[in-house]
Amino acid sequence: MTDERDILEVETVVLVAEDGTPIGVADKALVHDFDTALHLAFSCHVFDENDRILVTRRALTKKAWPGVWTNSFCGHPAPGETLENAAIRRASHELGIELTELTLALPDFRYRAIDASGIVENEICPVFTAVTSSTVAPRADEVLEWRWVPRADLVSAVRTTPWAFSPWLTLQLPLLFPQV
Repeated sequence: MTDERDILEVETVVLVAEDGTPIGVADKALVHDFDTALHLAFSCHVFDENDRILVTRRALTKKAWPGVWTNSFCGHPAPGETLENAAIRRASHELGIELTELTLALPDFRYRAIDASGIVENEICPVFTAVTSSTVAPRADEVLEWRWVPRADLVSAVRTTPWAFSPWLTLQLPLLFPQV
């Protein structure tokens, strides 16, 4: 059943200047296109109690990088929302999980990438790590598949087949785990 708020509310993203200063907002559905404005986002890499990392495969209905394997989840803070609160909100919304030990791991990460259809991502995208003991229960419109994998296995897979993963994951992993 669709919540009336899902129909009436437009999800917005925070537009930012090159130095990260907020300069406005835009409709998320309109900002990710062929000339994407620089905006604020975040990524999160979630671990379980066995130190395995959660990787997800983006739903086939996603506008950018559909069906691609990526980090645990990503999102955009709402105007006025802290990155930490946005991460907690998106973890619950996308994966049905609660986070503990939420840590800002890469505060200055940013990237620009173009997918095969020409859609551009252009984000200042701080990266978090977190832990969960929750059972993963993803939304079908967000996540097609998911797996818990040893960190070294993910790093190896991304190194040998980077085209099978999101560009932000391939850029973040060497910064997060330089010794692996």
